[in-house]
Amino acid sequence: MNRKADTVLLLVTLLAMIAALAAALLLAPVEKTMGDVQRIFYFHLASAVAAFVSFTCVFIASIGFIVRRETIWDNLAVAAAEVGVLFTTFVLVSGPLWARPAWGQWWVWDPRLTTTLILWFLYTGYLILRQAIPGYRGAMAAAVLAILAYVDVPVVYFSVTLWRGIHPQVIGDGGLDPGMVPPLIISVVAFGLLSGVLIRERLSLACAADCVDRIAVALEDVES
Repeated sequence: MNRKADTVLLLVTLLAMIAALAAALLLAPVEKTMGDVQRIFYFHLASAVAAFVSFTCVFIASIGFIVRRETIWDNLAVAAAEVGVLFTTFVLVSGPLWARPAWGQWWVWDPRLTTTLILWFLYTGYLILRQAIPGYRGAMAAAVLAILAYVDVPVVYFSVTLWRGIHPQVIGDGGLDPGMVPPLIISVVAFGLLSGVLIRERLSLACAADCVDRIAVALEDVES
């Protein structure tokens, strides 16, 4: 991979994350009822978007592996799944930190919270399955699971309209203060760049590991 392009991407991502932090803490208005704790919202929602994008990448890469049977697609799916689980974990951690002062409870079995937790378990299970069964069989089984698990992504998104719950809809609800929109956009872009960087770096490591394995197999053949 082009190291110069990687350096530029890392720099842009770092600046975007700094801008997101500044926008959330300094630019965004104080919410009338929840106060400063509401600022978690910008990172909470941005992490959810980054997780959705990552899992969409897993879905596409899994289809690519089933169709093309090429290792690069499996590596991309695993890399994106790891990043998606990471961001979903942050969503599940930041949510209760926001929910406690807002709802008076750390956790409620709200439809969106519940379906998000299920999403975390599904893709964590995908990663466990991929590690448990090495080689082509494991990659194919994991790809099928990833495709099936992706069904939960739109379920999570539409859960606030499909079922009655207390989680705010936020987007399209008409209740978002206009002053909150720029910080939210900055945060979503920053976390999107961060997810892209993490997937790219993880994919690079996976490809390097495959190269080392091929060299090791070749050396064993020569010695035998």
